[in-house]
Amino acid sequence: MRAPYGSGPLAPAALAVRGAALLLALVALAHTLVHGIAEPGLALVFGLLVAAGELVRRGAAAGEREPATLAAAGALAYALLGDSAGRPTTHGALQVIAVVVVAQALAAVPRRACGRRTDADRAARRTLTVGFAAVCFQPLYASGQAERWFGDGPYFPLFPLTVLALTALCDAVLAALLARSAARAEGPGALPPYGSLLVDEVRALTGTGVAIGATGVVTALGVAVAGPWAPAVLCGPLLLTQVSARRYTAVRTTCGQTMASLARATEIAGYTPPGHARRVAALAAAVGRELGLTGPRLTVLEHAALMHDIGQLSLLDPVAGGATARLPAAEQRRIALLGGAVVRRTGAGPEVAAVVERQADPYREQPLAARIVRTVNAYDDLCGESVGGPLRALEQLRLGTGHDHQPQVVEALGRVLARGGLTQSGAG
Repeated sequence: MRAPYGSGPLAPAALAVRGAALLLALVALAHTLVHGIAEPGLALVFGLLVAAGELVRRGAAAGEREPATLAAAGALAYALLGDSAGRPTTHGALQVIAVVVVAQALAAVPRRACGRRTDADRAARRTLTVGFAAVCFQPLYASGQAERWFGDGPYFPLFPLTVLALTALCDAVLAALLARSAARAEGPGALPPYGSLLVDEVRALTGTGVAIGATGVVTALGVAVAGPWAPAVLCGPLLLTQVSARRYTAVRTTCGQTMASLARATEIAGYTPPGHARRVAALAAAVGRELGLTGPRLTVLEHAALMHDIGQLSLLDPVAGGATARLPAAEQRRIALLGGAVVRRTGAGPEVAAVVERQADPYREQPLAARIVRTVNAYDDLCGESVGGPLRALEQLRLGTGHDHQPQVVEALGRVLARGGLTQSGAG
């Protein structure tokens, strides 16, 4: 499965992001120490809001963009804060960065004491994102240029909304860069195109990102009218949303564990070779990334690859080596449909079940995920049969591109294996 941000050896891009965030944090902290804290009450309110948001979060699950929604909204609100109870603020962009950095560092202490992981990449990404928002907003607001552009009436909120849109794009660029660095750390066969990752991150902004950004802007505007007490009221709904998201993540984790256990059932019962499901899932994910799959589509592919053989439990006697391709087409179809029915009961989702159900169809009628699982599964089966090694297995797959395997998927598998040294997938 995919590694989380911050694990494994660091790629140059991740080092650059961390280095830029560290340099920005040091400059902001030094400036704040030298010049003092402006509006210390506001700094304390927003610092506590960011720290509280970090403390109540859990580690990010696979594919989760922002596990600390309250902290992100609080940091954005402070970056976009112009007035407090009708009076202009003077805290400036560097103090915003310093407060956010200190709040994140203080929240990390009890998390580390409880044995919970500190994600350096996410902290660096937030520092740079909040810094970008503050640098775009604070100088223009303090100089009066924003008021000259947008006026002091109903059109003024367009200014923080414009800054918010640019900040969201900046965050998507950084998130895609870090995701690609994490994929690079997994090995040479797991490097998705940067463009696909960026598109996936931009699409994700329509979910939690909208709630975070809207709450940040509304909180900043609320403080401008009502003063420092506004965040306590306006961020309450987002806190409830974060708690609900934690419960959903726990349910999703349980579902993933259930699928992993069911995938091993075919191995324990002797229907498939040991480690077959795990190998197919890992290699299918690498091929999916090679073909540009990211985010939810890649997750569906991984889950379907884990569960693709579960229908074999309906057989009275195991097929030699678990290779159902030797069975009649009608029997293959029956096994696939039974497997899909089992998957639907696990809560994995109809998309995963549909991929499992389509394994016996001609590849021209299959969705891309089903084509990938079919080809990778066949490759692992051929390697397990000792047909002459990975090169010979790939040759046989190429011979089957007329009906059984899509040529583009076979070639993507070949590129992934070539970068990984053509290791024998079925070897254990």
